[in-house]
Amino acid sequence: MAYKTSYSDKRRMEIVEHTRSLLSEMPNDVYDYILAISDSTQPLTRLGYVRDLKLFFTYLQKENPKFSTKPMLAWTSDDFALITARDITMFLDYLTLYFNEADEMLSNHELGKQRKFYSVRAFFKWMYKQQKLKNDVTALVDAPKRHEKPILRLDIEEVKRLLKTVADVEALSGRQKAFHRLTAARDLAMVTLLLGTGIRVSECAGLDIDDVNLENGSFLVTRKGGNQAILYLPDEVLPVMRDYMDVRMEIEAAPGDEQALFLSLQKRRMNIRSIQNMVKKYAAIAAPLKKRISPHKLRSTFGTNLYNETGDIYLVADQLGHSDINTTRRHYAAMSEDRRRMAASHVHLGIEPRAKDAQDDTAENPDTENE
Repeated sequence: MAYKTSYSDKRRMEIVEHTRSLLSEMPNDVYDYILAISDSTQPLTRLGYVRDLKLFFTYLQKENPKFSTKPMLAWTSDDFALITARDITMFLDYLTLYFNEADEMLSNHELGKQRKFYSVRAFFKWMYKQQKLKNDVTALVDAPKRHEKPILRLDIEEVKRLLKTVADVEALSGRQKAFHRLTAARDLAMVTLLLGTGIRVSECAGLDIDDVNLENGSFLVTRKGGNQAILYLPDEVLPVMRDYMDVRMEIEAAPGDEQALFLSLQKRRMNIRSIQNMVKKYAAIAAPLKKRISPHKLRSTFGTNLYNETGDIYLVADQLGHSDINTTRRHYAAMSEDRRRMAASHVHLGIEPRAKDAQDDTAENPDTENE
């Protein structure tokens, strides 16, 4: 029997191939570093490291004469020893506005700068630990600050409008209406599933028909790290999935995607980008004042609602597939304004109201004075 390659396996292989392609243009020390951390990191994480390091080295070649004459592939530890703290600081400033190889203008904000700095720092720490460098120059550079921003999510009325928009063809433009007639059940199933279970967009794209068990309302999801978990469909999601499954079983998928749950108009598996575009299309109509509504924001909406309803941070972490509970706590446990107000209202110290407070209350309420 031939081995069936799952969507997650295919995606992992594509990431590994892309990483190897980039490494073929980079110094041997970078290849050795990525190989050293392969057992403790995920393929997508390693790809991110390689991309960030290549961007840093490309910057040095463009902006620093010391690195402009020697091909990147030939760099050795002696070359890395020439990198100064100022080089790294200038690189972080460069990230504010720069052009890529396709001459496209790009900009990094706090999170992007922080991630790229950590990629560079991790590589230099490894080089220092391996005694390839006498000093870890990144220790002299402060990490870029990241100010926590409130998580963008939909409130209950916006969720209702979003679902209504997906189901209501009249809300769309003429061109969108034509496609909607062919994709209505699919789009409603995906949006409802994302809102009702909090799965990642990559997990949604990777679902197969056999992963869904409508008899007991469960489905099998492959998490970001390759682990699998059985989740359950809420009562409001289950009938929507049943309706879509009836439609899906009538579609003959393209070769290689016969098991894919969600199909494009070309009868191929829906990829991450196409799901993102689908969500943005409907969100622009349902919540026009909120920018950048994406599948991840639907995930945030689910996580927030679940935490507010249960107060159980461990349940939220398990449902979202967070390996580190601190990730869940940082994003959800400290964000509810209602819960903060509730905390304040439940604190009683037994202090009697002061006379001045009583006078102030009277002055602020003229009707009381007349009673």
